[in-house]
Amino acid sequence: MKPLLGQLEEYTPWNEQEERDRMVLLSMLRSGWDLWTRKNETAHFTASAWVTDPTRTKVLMCYHNIYHSWSWLGGHADGDRDLLAVALREVGEESGLKSVRPVSEALFSLEIMTVDGHEKRGQYVSSHLHLNVTYLLEADAQESLVVKPDENCAVGWFELAQAVEASTEPWFRERIYAKLNAKLKARTR
Repeated sequence: MKPLLGQLEEYTPWNEQEERDRMVLLSMLRSGWDLWTRKNETAHFTASAWVTDPTRTKVLMCYHNIYHSWSWLGGHADGDRDLLAVALREVGEESGLKSVRPVSEALFSLEIMTVDGHEKRGQYVSSHLHLNVTYLLEADAQESLVVKPDENCAVGWFELAQAVEASTEPWFRERIYAKLNAKLKARTR
């Protein structure tokens, strides 16, 4: 798989948000900063997944303990430069799914997200940025789901519109989840 820099250089942004975020991501990647681990407390890479069923009518969401909202699945790179592998691993860990596969190895979406300061495992984590790439993954909606109690308290499949409505975070609803659904619908036409 091509390194992230090459993937970002070839990526065609969906909208102005992606175009602007793409430029910032490219600049940050070229800076030489360590963006691959949480040692960089200002900004670091994460990988998310928009997990759909084979019919492309449902997406998988988890109820995130820190944000108290239904959200996509994903996590920190933690030194792994294969962000598709990170997304696949995180989906398995956060949902219990065993048969998750990429619809494509290409980036599906990208976004830079602010993370407010919060407590995690008894320690304060300062506000920072997640330099996020999203992959479109597929799984069987009939496969058993399992929660990951230290991160979420529920996991479930939602119809596309319901997934957006289930989130209590306005920016995610309007700027991310609605965009991901629009991109998914455009892809399946």
